[in-house]
Amino acid sequence: MEKNRNYRHELKFEIPYGEYVAMRTRLRLIMKPDPHVGEDGRYRIRSIYFDNSDDKALREKIDGIAKREKFRIRYYNDDFSFITLEKKMKVNDLCLKYDARITEEECRKILDGDISWMRFSENDLIKEFYAKMKFQRLKPRVLVSYTREPFIFQAGNVRVTFDSEIRTSLYSQEFLEKEVKDISATDTPEYMLLEIKYDRYLPDIIRNIVQIRGARQQAFSKYGTCRRYG
Repeated sequence: MEKNRNYRHELKFEIPYGEYVAMRTRLRLIMKPDPHVGEDGRYRIRSIYFDNSDDKALREKIDGIAKREKFRIRYYNDDFSFITLEKKMKVNDLCLKYDARITEEECRKILDGDISWMRFSENDLIKEFYAKMKFQRLKPRVLVSYTREPFIFQAGNVRVTFDSEIRTSLYSQEFLEKEVKDISATDTPEYMLLEIKYDRYLPDIIRNIVQIRGARQQAFSKYGTCRRYG
């Protein structure tokens, strides 16, 4: 894997729908939509998260371990032609992500427990994932789906996203299906999850827009929220 990647700052807030509407209106004046969104400015993300039988990733999150990692496989808008394996690392409010393209056939093999082929991959992330599935006993644990509305700003490499309709299912075999039997994963579906990612600095023009009086930064985890159900 590349060694010269830098950690990015990551901030999360739960905000009321009214605040989201007002903030989105202001952001549209200075930020651009992500080029991959649909006509409505959004896309749907579906991920399958991996953990072991001891719930290592979940427990590290709950216990507030400063340095942790988790693996997931995801695709967008039910498009199985573009599937990525991702490793996300966090150190407090800093995050780093590695990813590798895999095919639908390879994804189905992983979900079925057929991982021997990964050992001989030319991609370092796939080989690392193979080792951790084998020796740390990682396996599919929960399916997470949500709708994302993303905005980007070149200065500071800023990315502001609004996530909603967070849903979950424990049935990993439904991951590569057009119709998934899932349920709402949050107690406050009327709220939006605001995420702000940036490199070394957050420009003042963005900082002033995303400030919300009384809002507190949260260590919100979609994986942890969805694991409440099993």
